[in-house]
Amino acid sequence: MNQAVVNNAAHKRYELAIDGHIAAAYYEKADGVITFVHTEVPPELGGKGIGSKLVRGALDQVRAEGLRVIAECPFVKAFIEKHADYQDLLKH
Repeated sequence: MNQAVVNNAAHKRYELAIDGHIAAAYYEKADGVITFVHTEVPPELGGKGIGSKLVRGALDQVRAEGLRVIAECPFVKAFIEKHADYQDLLKH
């Protein structure tokens, strides 16, 4: 499972394509802040850690861009709470 997380800016989402399915983390971006609003993992990919891989890849790109994060999406919020190495990205 070597697939890369891709920022599809036209659709305002980070994508992870696996086995013909796309997991996506949707966002809004403004003034140096990215707000994650929704994450979708197709049922066929459920329970395989795909959501976590997607969010980790998205957050790594967000860090590289120097953006701050607002986690409105419960999945992204829970991921950041569980992974202290991403908590510095949160906008306070």
